[in-house]
Amino acid sequence: MGIVSSSARLMRFALATAPFVLISQRRGDKLKAALEGLGPAAIKLGQVLATRPDIVGSEIAVALAELQDRLPPFSALKARRAVEAALGVGLEARFASFGEAVAAASIAQVHRAVTKDGREVAVKVLRPGIEEAFARDLAAFAFAARLAERCSAEARRLRFAAVVETLKASVAIELDLRMEAAAASELAETCKVDAGFRVPAVDWSLTAKRVLTTEWVDGVSIRDVGALRAAGHDPKQIAVRLMRQFLKMALCDGFFHADLHPGNLFVMADGRLVAVDFGIMGRLDLKTRKFMADTLMGFLSRDYARVANAHFAYGTVSKDHSVDLFAQTLRAIVEPIFGHPSREVSIADLLSRLFDTTREFGMQTQPQLLLLQKTMVVAEGVARSLDPDFDMWEAARPVAEGWLAEHTGPLAKLKALAETLKALARLASEWAKRAG
Repeated sequence: MGIVSSSARLMRFALATAPFVLISQRRGDKLKAALEGLGPAAIKLGQVLATRPDIVGSEIAVALAELQDRLPPFSALKARRAVEAALGVGLEARFASFGEAVAAASIAQVHRAVTKDGREVAVKVLRPGIEEAFARDLAAFAFAARLAERCSAEARRLRFAAVVETLKASVAIELDLRMEAAAASELAETCKVDAGFRVPAVDWSLTAKRVLTTEWVDGVSIRDVGALRAAGHDPKQIAVRLMRQFLKMALCDGFFHADLHPGNLFVMADGRLVAVDFGIMGRLDLKTRKFMADTLMGFLSRDYARVANAHFAYGTVSKDHSVDLFAQTLRAIVEPIFGHPSREVSIADLLSRLFDTTREFGMQTQPQLLLLQKTMVVAEGVARSLDPDFDMWEAARPVAEGWLAEHTGPLAKLKALAETLKALARLASEWAKRAG
């Protein structure tokens, strides 16, 4: 029965997606609606495909980036039973009150509650039976991906099976709410010096594999521009703060919130941004962050040789190709964008043009960059909803310049030299001890 059900769902998915891939924004919206109607696994696959404009096209990817992960809530009674089973005690032993669901998505839903000691908290509870449902659908997606790669060289180049593996890995983390709690805790530590941004504190005593409890944070949804103004906030300043905070997380910390859609962002009374829902996070190593900073600064200064060399050094383009020709191609596709006013230069448009070069130069998919690119597009979209004249590039400049100065400038070289001298001194000391 499970195989038949999964096969039927896979067929519905294929029928829903086949006519729309690599076509228009309007059909991207139709694909988004179709995926929302197919249930949790299809919604999550759509979110992964939003990170793969090389597969679905940039316009489709932008549409899928706005995929709304919302489902009707399951009953409060089931939620209460799930919390009791996860924590191993009766609900009344830990909570003074436990309300109805305030938000419901494909994997879990959130309830507002008050602990026995009077603290307001948000309690996230996994949907009953969600693990089994995902296992069935992911098996069907994996079968379809393997079949496609056997039949198509292009499918092998685009690594369809890797897309499904990415989805499986992401879902495995999201189905263990202790992992989300750990991500929230880590992000809170890396961002604790950021005065304009905060992360709700995790209550580990009320957290388990299927339940996550954090402090309740009141704020105005970032999507409600009118309410933000009424509360005395400047939407333009919030737009800049959001983009710089995202770039700071990605570039400076190498650990970023990768699901910055409007439903996950709020503004507190004191103007601080608050993010919630840490099921999807991204990590970047130092090499990737340097590539990102060099690429940003190269585009900001319209230094296409710098961008080209960054791509070759990072390995996105094979050394069999010409650096000069790649730089020329970048100039050809990017200069028309920079001919427009800064507020009209969109990162989504730029990425669209960049991905058009993938076949010509055999650029390999870089999984660690795809989530970053998708999140950047979403964050820019949120910023422009706050400020239609938002200039992504000027918002990014101080963060990129600061990171490069710290890691590649004269002070960074002096720091590296000092570390080298310390290491040599330690080595000399060890030799002296042995000789003595």
